[in-house]
Amino acid sequence: MNYVLSKKYDTEELQSKIMGPNPVKLEEELLLGNKIPKGATVCDLGSGQGLTSVFLAKEYGFRVYAADLWSDPEENRKFFDSMGLDKDQIIPVKADATDLPFDKNFFDAVVSTDSYNYFGRDESYLDGKLLPFLRSGGYIYIAIPGMKKDCHDNLPPELLLSWTPEQMDYMHDSDYWLKTVSACRGAEVLEVSEMESNEEVWADWLKQDNEYAIGDRKSMEAGAGKYLNFIKIVLRKI
Repeated sequence: MNYVLSKKYDTEELQSKIMGPNPVKLEEELLLGNKIPKGATVCDLGSGQGLTSVFLAKEYGFRVYAADLWSDPEENRKFFDSMGLDKDQIIPVKADATDLPFDKNFFDAVVSTDSYNYFGRDESYLDGKLLPFLRSGGYIYIAIPGMKKDCHDNLPPELLLSWTPEQMDYMHDSDYWLKTVSACRGAEVLEVSEMESNEEVWADWLKQDNEYAIGDRKSMEAGAGKYLNFIKIVLRKI
């Protein structure tokens, strides 16, 4: 696809903040035709160093809470200030996705890019841990790394050049995710589908000069990408 909005973020400085396959391009594809109104209060769940949060605030006009367990809110605040975003438009929060520190029915929408697979594999997660913070009629948009077809019983050797079987357990196919989110009682599943963004977002990541990207190159250069994809999930709270 043509990443019209993401091109603005294709600089060496901004790309150095990505923590995996290019999350800005993933988010642009994820939000094509989205139903979240401008000015909505949105949780960027698993926001990392805040690049996706900046993207949501600048390109879509959302009021964004950048929620992440591992990043430093003070460092993210400095980054947001440097991007010209004031304290009312984007708010960094240190938060565990399984114990969110917000009021009930606080958000109009939740967007989660390249992180939901770490905490959302429990079928009870949506009803018990996330939906209480979303207003009725609110949307959840998720983009996660996955597999074209689950193969955990016989993992291809290419995958094991960079990742352990335990790490691969975070990766599943569309059927797995459809079953997982369909167990939710409080939300309607609108879409579970394979995304276009796979080769291009991986290429952006593998160009980065950090130990994690370098480690991932072993598998991807051996052809592991043919087993992998990204999966889009959209839900609406009933």
